[in-house]
This record gives sequence, C-alpha cells and structure tokens, in this order.
Amino acid sequence: MNSFKNRSTYFDNAIREFESSDLVEGIVQLGSGVIGYKDEHSDIDLMVATSKIENAESTRDFIRDSLKKFNPAYIKEKQFSKDIFLEIAFMENGLEFNVSIVPREFLSVKSPLWKVIVDKSGLVTEKMNTENDHFLNKHVKYNVGIDVPFEFVYCSLSLEKELKRNNLIYALKLLEEMGDYTLIVQVLNEDKKLHQFKAYETLNPSFVKAYLSTFTKDATAENLRVSAEMLKELFVSTLKQSSIFSMDSDLEQLLNKSKMTNIA
Repeated sequence: MNSFKNRSTYFDNAIREFESSDLVEGIVQLGSGVIGYKDEHSDIDLMVATSKIENAESTRDFIRDSLKKFNPAYIKEKQFSKDIFLEIAFMENGLEFNVSIVPREFLSVKSPLWKVIVDKSGLVTEKMNTENDHFLNKHVKYNVGIDVPFEFVYCSLSLEKELKRNNLIYALKLLEEMGDYTLIVQVLNEDKKLHQFKAYETLNPSFVKAYLSTFTKDATAENLRVSAEMLKELFVSTLKQSSIFSMDSDLEQLLNKSKMTNIA
C-alpha cells in the first residue's frame, strides 16, 4: 500500500529526475492520478516526450537509469513500435511506475485523464490539445477494432463444440472471451474509458450482479452450458442498449439456433 504522501514523494522525485535531461521535452501524467488517485493501490502513469524521433532510444535508456535510482524490485521494458517504449518499474513497497517514452509528434490522447506536468517548449501542450480535440470529436472514442457481436456468437458456437468434446479447459477460455465481449459493450454503453479499463466495480450495479451470476462453482459441461446461456441473455440485453454495436437478423438467428441446440 502507498499513502498519498509516500506516492507523492516518488512522483515529485521522478519528475525532478526526468526533467533534468535535455532529452526530455515534456512529461504528461496519465490515469487516475490526474484527478486524484483512485486509492492506495493506484499506479503512477507518465508519458515522457522527446523532441526528436532519433532520440527515443537514448531517452528510454535515461528513463530506465533514472528509475533504477529508486531501487526498484524489478523493471520490465516493452516496445510498441520502433520509437515508442514503456518502462514498468515495481518498487519494493508495491508502488508501480508505468513510464512510456514517445517522440512528441507521436503523442496521442486515448482518454480524458491526462495533464501536462512539464513542457519545456510549449509544443507538448500544443500537441496534446490537438490530439484531445481529435479524441473528443470521435464518434466512437474507444474503437475496439473488431466485430464484437460476431465474435461473441462465434465463441458461443465454438464453446458448444468443445463441450461436446468434453474439452472443459478450452470451453472455460471461450466462456471467458464471451464475458469479455459482454463487458466491452457495457463499458461503451456507460461511456467509460475503454482503453486499459479496469474499474469494473463502477459499472451499473444491476449489470455487475447479472454478470457475476453467470459464473459457476463447478466446471462441469452442464454448468458451463448454463453459464453460457446466462451470458448470451445478458449479452443480447446489453447489446440492445448499444448505440455502437448491433446484431443483424441472420447472426441473431444463428445465436438463437445455438440456444435451441443447447437446450435440445
């Protein structure tokens, strides 16, 4: 656990250390910390901007070395493209740092929770404001890039095949995927931040109750079929409230056919 004072000390020290380098043009805070951390378990999420693309790797090395000064228990690096990196550092007290390194021209806004902390040129703020306007003007702010209704139906059909094969582990994985697609629709229905969304406890209480009721205690074929049917009903009712997704009549007929097959 991290008290506000403890996390604030880490935050201030990190900002001071990061901005000391000429490689760093700006620093943007992301996530719940922008409006006051959700709780003592919340991470510190930062986006470090460098002015030149060719400096991305050098900036990554500097950020990693800076994080090492805090004596972390472990640091993991991820690379999302040739010039975009993420350093994840776990402190001994459990505090987690997520620091992305991004050339200024590649900065983007994926949620309304951001705040410029350091801007040496004024161009970081300008870029973030431009990207924020694009984000706010999107018809679908959190495009998942997949046909969610089709994928749900496909999983439900595959699930029944695996149950007939008594392949319960794979069936469980498919059931979990069906649950994930249902959550996507509900999160978007409530206009929540889909990108890296984890605050499921903030969803509509009646939906949360219905969703949790689909889980079974014993993983038998019959229990998994019952769970799948409950999920199908919840998915369809959730989909009817969506302004983004819909299910055409042929796909709905396919889903209904799978229901009849299961019942039979």
